[in-house]
Amino acid sequence: MMLAENVVELSIASQLEFIDLVTTLTDNITGMVGFDEEAAYWINMAVRESVANAVEHGNKYDTQKTVDIRFTIGTDALRVSIRDYGEGFDPSSLPDPLDPNNILNPAGRGILYMRTFMDSVEYERHPEGGMLVTMSKRRAPKPLDEGDHKHDAVGN
Repeated sequence: MMLAENVVELSIASQLEFIDLVTTLTDNITGMVGFDEEAAYWINMAVRESVANAVEHGNKYDTQKTVDIRFTIGTDALRVSIRDYGEGFDPSSLPDPLDPNNILNPAGRGILYMRTFMDSVEYERHPEGGMLVTMSKRRAPKPLDEGDHKHDAVGN
C-alpha cells in the first residue's frame, strides 16, 4: 500500500553554510520523484532563495533561531514549506524588481524567482511567529507503459 503523501522535514541553524545541505536534499527528492533535470534545477533555485531569505531577512542570521523546511511529496505535486522565526514581512510591500526604476535593486528578486519557477507560492505569518512560505510544483503524470493493459478514457 502506498501512502498518498510522504514528508521529509529538516531544521537548520540560521547560517548560510547549511543551504548546501538543503539543496542536496532538494536534488535528491526531485530526482527520486521524477522531475526532469530542468524542472529540478528551477525547484532547487526556488528553495535556495526561500531558505536564504529565511536565514538573512527572517531570522537575521540569529543562530538561536532555526529555519524549518518541509517537503511534502504528493501523488501529483511537490510542496515545500519554509518557516523562519523572524518578524515577518508583507510581500506586497517589496519593490517590483521588473519596474525599470528597480532594475539594479536586488530587493524582491528572490521572490520573483520563486514565483517564476514554481506553480504556486504562498506567504503567511505563522500563528506562533515568523513567516511560512509554501511553494508547490506539479509533476507530469507518468505515461502508461506500452505493456500496461489499463483502459483508456473511453473504457476500451
